[in-house]
Amino acid sequence: FMIVRKGIKEDIPQVLNLIKELAEYEKALDQVSNTVERLENDGFGKSPVYDLFVAEAENKIIGMAITFFRYSTWKGKNLYIEDLVVSENFRRKGVGFKIFEEVKKFAQASSCVGISLQVLDWNKTGINFYKKLNMTLDNEWINCYLDLNEN
Repeated sequence: FMIVRKGIKEDIPQVLNLIKELAEYEKALDQVSNTVERLENDGFGKSPVYDLFVAEAENKIIGMAITFFRYSTWKGKNLYIEDLVVSENFRRKGVGFKIFEEVKKFAQASSCVGISLQVLDWNKTGINFYKKLNMTLDNEWINCYLDLNEN
């Protein structure tokens, strides 16, 4: 039996484990510097900057999505999915779809005009998953990033 719900502060240690599982899958575990404390403050402190959705089975977090609002000057308010992760043992069982559906309902209730995310070009499983959700894949835009910890 699985439920998908809004995440709570107490979920954060398990959520960080899922984040690390994703980073390991993406061959970038060494790049994870986030902490339980930072995730708690950023998501559940005075000024939360993200929303958390979790899939739970047998009192264990088996999947999650972290989202935040973006604004498109061309279209309006947009919900961005930073990560949607399902623990490896629970993949291909509909967990990701159920999490996405909950995120979609939240986006609609929040008056968003769309949902956006990024997927690595080599992640064929992820690409196929997002295609099944009728998402449009765009090969035109280049990602840019400035690391403020290194400047």
